Amino acid sequence: MSAFSSFFAFFARIFLAVLFVMSGWAKLTGFEGTVGYVASNGLPVPQLFAALTILVELGGGILLILGLFSRLAAFIMAGFTLLTIVIVHHFWTMADAEMQMNQLMAMKNLAIAGGLLMVTAFGPGAWAVGPGRD
Repeated sequence: MSAFSSFFAFFARIFLAVLFVMSGWAKLTGFEGTVGYVASNGLPVPQLFAALTILVELGGGILLILGLFSRLAAFIMAGFTLLTIVIVHHFWTMADAEMQMNQLMAMKNLAIAGGLLMVTAFGPGAWAVGPGRD
């Protein structure tokens, strides 16, 4: 990967990761609310799924920032992001304003998953601390 490409790969990784780190941190510091939200979406064992969500968001985001195991982290995060469309933002089952808001969130998640899959495909670039640097 050229120096030019590595420069942009670094910032793309950071921009993607910040969203997940901030979201994961908010879920961690508001764990009871996170558990309640997970339960409201019908998932069994909401404490477990809340903890896994925090692990993916916070842990994966930190790995992306560092460029450590970036391809694996990005792949898992992309899958997680796509799953949230089906589990949380299933706009096709909703109506009116709720449908519009969740459709927007689903499309945002598709775009984020696309960026994460680019990291999966092309790696973190030269500005990374882990294996898989290009």
